[in-house]
Amino acid sequence: MPDRTIIDDTAYKVLSRIALYTVILAWIILGFYIFFTYESSSEKFLGYFLSIDRAGVKFRALILLAPFILTAIGYLINDRAKLFRQSIAAEKKLWQRTIELERVNELLNRENRDRKKAEELLTRQAFYDSLTNLPNRALFVDRLHSSLERRKRHPDYFFALLFLDMDRFKLINDSLGHMMGDQLLIMLAQRLNKHVRSIDTIARFGGDEFAVLIQDTKETSAVYDIAERFHGEMRAPFSILGREIFTTMSIGIVMSNTADYSRPEELLRDADTAMYHAKERGKACHVTFDSTMHAKATAALWIETELRRAVEQNDFVVYYQPIISVEENKISGFEALVRWQHAERGIITPSEFITVAEETGLILPLGESVIRESCRQLKAWQAQFPSCRDLTVSVNVSSKVFSQPDFFDFVKNILEETGLEGRCLRLEIVERTLIENPEPAAAVIKRFEDLSVRFDIDDFGTGYSALNYLRHFPIKGLKIDGSFINALTFDKNNTAIVKTIITLGRDLGLDVIAEGIETVDQLDVFKSMRGEYAQGFYLFRPMDSKTAGNHLSLNSVVPWKERFS
Repeated sequence: MPDRTIIDDTAYKVLSRIALYTVILAWIILGFYIFFTYESSSEKFLGYFLSIDRAGVKFRALILLAPFILTAIGYLINDRAKLFRQSIAAEKKLWQRTIELERVNELLNRENRDRKKAEELLTRQAFYDSLTNLPNRALFVDRLHSSLERRKRHPDYFFALLFLDMDRFKLINDSLGHMMGDQLLIMLAQRLNKHVRSIDTIARFGGDEFAVLIQDTKETSAVYDIAERFHGEMRAPFSILGREIFTTMSIGIVMSNTADYSRPEELLRDADTAMYHAKERGKACHVTFDSTMHAKATAALWIETELRRAVEQNDFVVYYQPIISVEENKISGFEALVRWQHAERGIITPSEFITVAEETGLILPLGESVIRESCRQLKAWQAQFPSCRDLTVSVNVSSKVFSQPDFFDFVKNILEETGLEGRCLRLEIVERTLIENPEPAAAVIKRFEDLSVRFDIDDFGTGYSALNYLRHFPIKGLKIDGSFINALTFDKNNTAIVKTIITLGRDLGLDVIAEGIETVDQLDVFKSMRGEYAQGFYLFRPMDSKTAGNHLSLNSVVPWKERFS
């Protein structure tokens, strides 16, 4: 309670006491009058007051009336004290109410401050990345939308969008842990932020993806300069917890005048497309988007959508390209080649859909169906043509199919279901499949030895060319890539490479197959090098199972010299 209330209480008590003392004094005087009236000296006392002497009349009357006057004064003072007390009580209530209001006001101010802090926190959580403190996707898209609206009002306004993705970030996370990965992202954000102006926006989209909005730039060279500076920041190592980490980034760039954009999502889509083209070019570079990229992306999306439907409906057929024994002049086997039988476009070759199948995982059911159908068809031919019991079928196996844990059991079950002998099945894999995970790959291939299934290296010479694996893997054949065969007749260095591969295969006891034979000269050169097996358009084009069966009915003899002479 404030000091003022204490002072007012004291004044009230003083007034109350004065009123009491005044009344008491009045009663004392009155008692004194009564006492002297009945005492012996009362006559003198009464005579003094009843005297008609004009001198001192007023004074005597005042003395006589003093008790009554004092009593009245006492009551007046007491009434004043009561009013004062009521005033004090009212003031107390007002003061208490004021204090309560101030307390409530303080609480409201505190709640308002807490609410503002909560709003700021929610705003930050909604529009800023918690790890790097950069704007997030939502805020970036909002600013990108504002730039688009400004360009609509002012057609000469120019801006650019950069989409950044760190190369090999998953490898860093998997090998060093997510804590190191987070620190790397924080340091990267700090480095990138140094190269953008206050009017520009750099945002983290999630994971290792960043986006940069370059506002009001007049020249494309300025945008490329920023991209080069970003690459420059990646050349210096990132020092994290005593370790140095080197990494690069791929950047996709979209200029605002590339197309008539109406929505931020369109710009982001094209920037992301350009970024993936940068990765395909070898990473650590930047690529500017153009309309052809969008056409390719649209085609890829169409392929993916149609491919999923085709896998569900099994709209695939297997074509067979004969593999010729050059020395015996007959069909020794077939390579199974999948074809997509599309309802509108007709036959679609693997070059148009295999990459998409790999990326989407659809290669797994597709690859399994090709192996199953190839084994079934070869067994049917062997039953139809007894002279073809040694015929083989080669099936290209994707690294994703090969790495499946149940791959061995799957192939074993197919051989049991179809009744095909394992020695008649040859599985083709590329060098990369062996080199990336050598120990698991070796273990898988060795398991197939129990089934007598043979493995060949497809596109030999175009991969890692690490010949050491030929000593450790039970490989049975090498298929020379068609690019070497195409230059066989005019490139001496290329001829030497093919001859070396043939000699290497012969010394290691491996079958050597040349693919892509398209001219008689190529075949003659290959034969002069003592090449064993060949396939290509000069000999046979891929064909359906019915046509292939018709050729087998000729007792596997291939009169290619007479046919093409």
